[in-house]
Amino acid sequence: MLERLNRAMEHIERRLDSSVDVGELARTAATSEYHLRRMFSALAGMPLSEYIRRRRMTVAGAEVLAGERTLLEIAVRYGYGSGEAFARAFRAVHGVGPGEARRTGAMLSSQPRMAFHLIVEGSSSMRYRVVHKPEFRVVGAKARVPLVHSGPNEAIIDFVRGIGDQAKELLQKLSDQEPHGILAVCDDLDPSRAEGTDLDYYHGVVTSASAPEGTSTLPVPAGTWAVFTTSGPAPKAIQALWREVFTEWFPSNPYRGRPGPEILRMRMSADGSEADAELWLPVEQEAG
Repeated sequence: MLERLNRAMEHIERRLDSSVDVGELARTAATSEYHLRRMFSALAGMPLSEYIRRRRMTVAGAEVLAGERTLLEIAVRYGYGSGEAFARAFRAVHGVGPGEARRTGAMLSSQPRMAFHLIVEGSSSMRYRVVHKPEFRVVGAKARVPLVHSGPNEAIIDFVRGIGDQAKELLQKLSDQEPHGILAVCDDLDPSRAEGTDLDYYHGVVTSASAPEGTSTLPVPAGTWAVFTTSGPAPKAIQALWREVFTEWFPSNPYRGRPGPEILRMRMSADGSEADAELWLPVEQEAG
């Protein structure tokens, strides 16, 4: 998988002065566009679109400082329809406009080319199982919240605190199939997986029972799920598990992510400092 990702990185470099088709990138990496975006975000720590923009502005910045082309010629070369649009994109990356950068020889930001390598440590193994599950429903309270990659998600914490104990007890009784108990379910995430983008969050259960009044229902089609378990400090251990799944498990196994909700089953210690967690991710086998 990492070798195919590196071919996709080379593909980007050859097309920085033209449009980069993410579908074509996915074909170069021999995977789906969905999985490519998800893998890149996890490995690189930024959305694929952001990396492409930063690389494009890096090479454009070198041309601005070189002074061999007019600013409009550079703007057109890198796909911007006007000098104003190019200046906005340039300033967003470099913190200074292209005209000022050329006049003053300002210091610019540089996004290095990325290449992915597998570091083999062999110090631990991941606990997982693969489950083929028929269609099911998630029933529970729903909110639109921002995505947070590191640390507590205060929007989710506040939302869950606002759900009454009686409502939580009712939901708990409705749980009648795997994954059991009250779950944290994330759906409709932005393809970029950028920090701060919105997602649908459900505090609910998987059930065949009728949805109580005031709750929301998320139908989930039949499919294959990779199920991972971890224990440790919360939320640090759980966020580490997410990273390990995409940096270690996917590159080493014949599966890729597919669209669908991401489900977390978590049991907290009495003082709230430790957690046992089970992470359900929708997957499919890689072609070939």
